[in-house]
Amino acid sequence: MINESVLLESKSMRNSVLDRTDALDRVKALSLLPDGMHVTTAMVAAYFQVRVKAIRSLVIDHRAELEASGYRVLTGTELSAFKALSGIQSRTPSLALFPRRAVLNVAMLLRDSEVARQVRVYLLDMEHLARTQPVENSPQPPVVSLDDRIDQRITHILGKTVVPMFNALIAASGEHRRELIALRQDIENVKRSLCQQHRRISILEGEAPTGHVRTLLKSMTWQQLEHHVAGLLRRDGCTDVIVRQANRDRGIDITARTADGRTVAVQCKKYTGHRVVPSAAMQKFAGAARAVIQVDVPLFVATCNYSGEAQAIADLSGIITVNREELEAWSAGSRLKVLQQP
Repeated sequence: MINESVLLESKSMRNSVLDRTDALDRVKALSLLPDGMHVTTAMVAAYFQVRVKAIRSLVIDHRAELEASGYRVLTGTELSAFKALSGIQSRTPSLALFPRRAVLNVAMLLRDSEVARQVRVYLLDMEHLARTQPVENSPQPPVVSLDDRIDQRITHILGKTVVPMFNALIAASGEHRRELIALRQDIENVKRSLCQQHRRISILEGEAPTGHVRTLLKSMTWQQLEHHVAGLLRRDGCTDVIVRQANRDRGIDITARTADGRTVAVQCKKYTGHRVVPSAAMQKFAGAARAVIQVDVPLFVATCNYSGEAQAIADLSGIITVNREELEAWSAGSRLKVLQQP
C-alpha cells in the first residue's frame, strides 16, 4: 500500500489521478455554486474544514499547478457575466473559482486537513487495486466482440457519471431524511401544544421578554412558525403578505412587499436540537428566489444556526439570513434593517 503522503510530494502522481473527482463525493458531499460547476475559496475551506487563509496560502504556493487544474480568478466584465449567469449577487471586485479538478488538486496538497487526508487515502486505495489486479500474459490479445466493447463503454460511463451522481443524491437524501425526522418531531409537538391553546402565538413589540419568546418559538410547529413570521412582516410595515400553500410553494414559504415597494420572499425552517441549516436547503432557496420569482429581498429565517457552506452560499447569492438569536430579538420587538426604507 502506498502511503498517502506521496501525493503531497509527487506532482506526477497527483496528475495521474486528477481525473478521479468522484473521490470528493465518496469522502464528503461537495456543495457547488448555483451554476453546478464551481465553488469559491470559502466553500473549499468549508469542505476541508480549514480556514480560508489556509486555502489562500496554498494557492500562492501552487498557483501554476492549480491554474492547470482549472482554478481562475474572475474580474471585470467576465465576473459580471458570471454573476448574471449564476445569479450570484456578491459585490466583490474579484471572485476565485475552483472546478472539481482544482478542489481535488487542493486535497492532494493540503496537509493539515483530515478530510483531505481521507481523499488521498481513497485515491491511493483505488490506484493500488488497479495496479495489483492479476493480468494473464497471452501471446495474442484476446478478440473482443462488439457486444463486449459496448458493455465496457457502458461500464465506463456508469463509473464516471451515473455512480457519482447517485453518490451525491444519497448524501442529499441523508439531509432530507433528517428533515423528515424533525418534521415528525414537530407533529408530536402539536399534540402537546393542543392543551396550551389559551396561549396565543402573537408577540407584539415590547410585550415579551426573550426567555418567553424562546419558549414560544420552541413550541411552534413549522406551520405556526410561517404564520408567526408573516405576522412579524406585517408588524414591520410589509403589505401583500401571503403564506403560500406547502404543496405549491416551490421553495418559497412567504411573499410580501416592503413599505417602500420592494418584493420579499421568505423561506422558514423549524429545526430542533443542535441542527444547522444545510447547504442543500440554501441552494434550493437561492434557485427558487432567482428562477421562480425575481425578488428584491430574499430572506431565510431559521430557528437554528447555519452551516459554513450554507452561509457562504447565502452571502454570494445576496440572501439575508436570520438565525435563532436574531429571530428571538425580532419576535421580541426589534426590527430587521433590511425591511426598513433605504
